[in-house]
Amino acid sequence: MQGLKLSGAAIALAASSVAAMAQDGMFAGQTIEVVVPFGEGGATFVSAKFLEPYFEEHLPGNPEIDVVSRPGGGSILGANWFEQNANSDGTTILFTTSSTANPFVLGQEGVEYRLSEYRVAYSHPFSAVAYVAPETGVTSAEDITNSSVPLIYGGIAAAASDLPALLSFEVLDLDVNAVLGFNGRGPVRLAFEQGELNLDYQFTPVYLTQVVPSIEEGRAVPLWTGGAMDDGVLSARDPIAPELPSVYEVYEMMNGEAPSGIEWEAFQSVASVTYAYGLTGYMHPDTPQEVLDAFAEAVAAINADPDFQAESQEVTNGARLNAGPETEAAVRAALSPSDDVRAYLRELLADKYDVNF
Repeated sequence: MQGLKLSGAAIALAASSVAAMAQDGMFAGQTIEVVVPFGEGGATFVSAKFLEPYFEEHLPGNPEIDVVSRPGGGSILGANWFEQNANSDGTTILFTTSSTANPFVLGQEGVEYRLSEYRVAYSHPFSAVAYVAPETGVTSAEDITNSSVPLIYGGIAAAASDLPALLSFEVLDLDVNAVLGFNGRGPVRLAFEQGELNLDYQFTPVYLTQVVPSIEEGRAVPLWTGGAMDDGVLSARDPIAPELPSVYEVYEMMNGEAPSGIEWEAFQSVASVTYAYGLTGYMHPDTPQEVLDAFAEAVAAINADPDFQAESQEVTNGARLNAGPETEAAVRAALSPSDDVRAYLRELLADKYDVNF
């Protein structure tokens, strides 16, 4: 009997070893395609490339990560490509922002992807900073209404990641001419530098690495950030730029009271989704749970990686990745605004920006 027990133990040990080896080599020899539905140079592409070597190092089997840009239609074309072509084994990831989430939530024409059904592999929170050209004569956030020239903002699409920026203009009651149709925020930043635009929002990776030097050289004036959550309200200063007020604070400066009403509710709803889960890696709905678990373990290892901690301080001001069931549940919940906010957004986008639904 003792021999049988030892034999059973040996079999169990061997089985667990085989399972461990299989887990360790889950992606061995494979390539994971990370689809970015924007042009190269924007914050999403920059972040995907930043994360690339860390996932290669910490995912089981050390796969090759291939970041592929598929721009067009304000991210809709790339997301539709993912819907039609994604593998369900974890080797295809849609890495995107609210530029993809907003058209889905709003039921925009041309959307074929099923975002709320996708599995969430990981997300990377980020923020955004508004800044203006010094030629406007604006020197600070509270001075924004005193621009000496018309304010011209550039973006990708009204229902895309530009939506919180456009909504911030509604909250602050600013008269801004929005020029939309750019393929990414990289071209937007270039247009700003060339003087074709004078008001811009850029997300954390690009702001820290490319806009801050312009500010230091006197070629841009920082205004405000989207803000950070404080007891359920997007009112706090963002750690990325604690010297700058939030949109909430700027409204208080202008009006002597806290913001309220449907404009503020819509901004807070969209901006919270955009910034809290701004860069999200989605997978095919049929992706096995063990693949999601492998990514969650890799994310924990990446967050603990001293090299990642040091580099992320420069690129994203130290923002850590999120993954796991709670992250997936939160992302899916964030895709469901209230009926009143949804109706307001659809009306604003249709009437002011000619968005088709």
